[in-house]
Amino acid sequence: MELIHRARRLVGGTAALVLVASTGLAGQRGTTPRAVTSADYAQAEKFMTYNTTPLVLHGGVRPTWLPDGRFWYRITTEQGSEAILIDPATGARSACDLPACRQPAGGGRGGAAARNDVVSPDGKHAVFIRDWNLWVRDVATGTEAALTTDGVKDFGYATDNAGWTHSDRPIVLWAPDSRKLATFQQDQRGVGEMYLVDTRVGHPTLQAWKYPLPGDDVVTMIQRVVIDVGTPGAAKIVRLQMPPDQHRSTLCDDVTCRGGEWADVQWSPDATHLAFVSTSRDHRREQLRVADASTGAIRDVLEETVPTFFESGNGAVNWRYLPASNEILWFSERDNWGQLYLYDLQTGRLKNQVTTGGGNVTQLLHVDEKTRTLYFLGVGREKGRDPYFTHFYRIGFDGRNLQLLTREDATHEVAVSPSGEFFVDSYSKPDVPPVAVLRDVRGKEILALEKADVSKLLATGWKPPTSFTVKARDGQTDLYGLMYEPTNLDPAKKYPIVNHIYPGPQTGSVGGRTFSPARGDCQALAELGFIVVEIDGMGTPWRSKKFHEAYFADMGDNTLPDQVSGMKQLAQRYPWIDIDRAGIYGHSGGGYATADAMFRYPDFFKVGISESGNHDNREYEDDWAEKWQGLLKKNADGTTNYDDQANQNHAKNLKGHLLLAHGTLDANVPPYNTLLVVDALIKANKDFDLLMLPNQGHGYGNASNYMTRRRWDYFVRYLLGAEPPQGYELHPPAEPRPPSGQ
Repeated sequence: MELIHRARRLVGGTAALVLVASTGLAGQRGTTPRAVTSADYAQAEKFMTYNTTPLVLHGGVRPTWLPDGRFWYRITTEQGSEAILIDPATGARSACDLPACRQPAGGGRGGAAARNDVVSPDGKHAVFIRDWNLWVRDVATGTEAALTTDGVKDFGYATDNAGWTHSDRPIVLWAPDSRKLATFQQDQRGVGEMYLVDTRVGHPTLQAWKYPLPGDDVVTMIQRVVIDVGTPGAAKIVRLQMPPDQHRSTLCDDVTCRGGEWADVQWSPDATHLAFVSTSRDHRREQLRVADASTGAIRDVLEETVPTFFESGNGAVNWRYLPASNEILWFSERDNWGQLYLYDLQTGRLKNQVTTGGGNVTQLLHVDEKTRTLYFLGVGREKGRDPYFTHFYRIGFDGRNLQLLTREDATHEVAVSPSGEFFVDSYSKPDVPPVAVLRDVRGKEILALEKADVSKLLATGWKPPTSFTVKARDGQTDLYGLMYEPTNLDPAKKYPIVNHIYPGPQTGSVGGRTFSPARGDCQALAELGFIVVEIDGMGTPWRSKKFHEAYFADMGDNTLPDQVSGMKQLAQRYPWIDIDRAGIYGHSGGGYATADAMFRYPDFFKVGISESGNHDNREYEDDWAEKWQGLLKKNADGTTNYDDQANQNHAKNLKGHLLLAHGTLDANVPPYNTLLVVDALIKANKDFDLLMLPNQGHGYGNASNYMTRRRWDYFVRYLLGAEPPQGYELHPPAEPRPPSGQ
């Protein structure tokens, strides 16, 4: 069972009486709170992801490209799941025989190798970690040999540990010739540790691992190496001739980013040289360097220093090493927008700015060196459209002949073929189902693939969220969001408003603008009698650099001035919103923001549910915190630049109802973050609720549905002023087994 604690006042009656008296809702008005029934919850549950997603047919096209130029994808049809095989050259469409479409062993990081192996491009070798050393396995024979022998605990080769996330998978980048690989020896000697224990009868099991924190004198460092695999047992290790580098990347809060890709390292086609970027501890200085793979000699090419934080794109690293033409493509936000720049590889001199104007390059998807053409995703470049909608473009290296390849007013998900001749374009809006087409390199539609059918979804009474625009805290800047209403909304009634928040800085509350039949439990919660909103406030990405920097070094801001401003504007616009009954909830960074909202705006937010919050970023991993708050500085009087961002320092301001939740085995945001707030609330003699989920990680695992129900209960009881049904249990379907061949 979960551990539930309720803090009670020492005087003045029980906590329950105090809580009811402070709500200002039905109980205070002397009327009996209406009951919300199990049938009401069942109606709400209809709009959970597991119930809505199966009702969308012919949607969700995610192509897998094959070595012969064809691709396949899987969709849900009237007959069930179906795999479709497409030949772009002929336009032929057929049912797909998945076993025949499998990638060869060398076509990815799996193939015939084990899950934690990384396979060479030719499919002949796989590397893995054993006893802190890197080993190689012959895929055909299974013969194994050690590539390194001097790796030891806390100073191992290719080891994957960022503190907040870690795995047994090696971090390497194979060279195109499949003979060499780039990796590092990760030095965590002297780095502080994090500890968790499980809940069980008897002695608990201790989990201990390296987890550097902001301000630590010793943090994780990497010593870069190139390994020439050669013949088994005779590998050559070349150490790059440079001091140890920071465990950082140009994009995210780990040395690897999306999908475990080590993206800040790129080989030359002939495998003689290695380009990489060194990122400073505070993410303000980037150095692009080229190493001689045979000697380890280093040549500095270019450097960029920024006053706040550097990022090389949105979701993907955008710099490219182009030794054939002696050039470097570089990404920078130096003109307030994410742009591409072309540099001379030998001199480091800027040749020309490639993209210009308002709006961002978000991801560089393909580089055609023969025609000197770039293909990239961008946002905010089309006037009169939602600035978060993604479009696909092409442009010359010289910055000429910019062409929009996806003209529809929607957000576009693009998958380019390895040859660069074709791309699959799936476009949609939050309220418009996706259409997927195949286009050629100039944007011409070659083949219609799928058009989503949402008739079954609409038959349930489902309706999409409403997109809206409000002004930010400055009264000038446009903010964008989504609003979820009960499907049976009565304009003559008043509805409490609930803010579902994720403050950034690495993303926002809304997330992607693609069509989705369910976004978490927003619509489900709205169905219980709430107006639920998500607002991307200032300090979140995808807009200008200035917009993204809005609360740099002031993490306690959490976009809250924008959230309050936006909610008040919506209440003025829609008379059925009761702004005097405002609630808020969020997870992780959203949990941090939720508690912060309850402490900094105690008269505005009446109810908050804070899940797994990083309430004091001195108790969260160093990379994320030091990028957004800056390096920790201690003042002569004992204060620091991190004091104001710590939620426990503001807990004494709590007035409303606050539910804190955390998994006790959360290795991402350790549960001590929430306990710091608990300790402060107790010392301030405040009433609150605490839900600790034993043996659960950051996402709560099989207890996540229980957490959802408890969240509904809390808002129904304290914001709606009603009594929730006792012990309602959500019933998602059992997880299906993956289809054969995947």
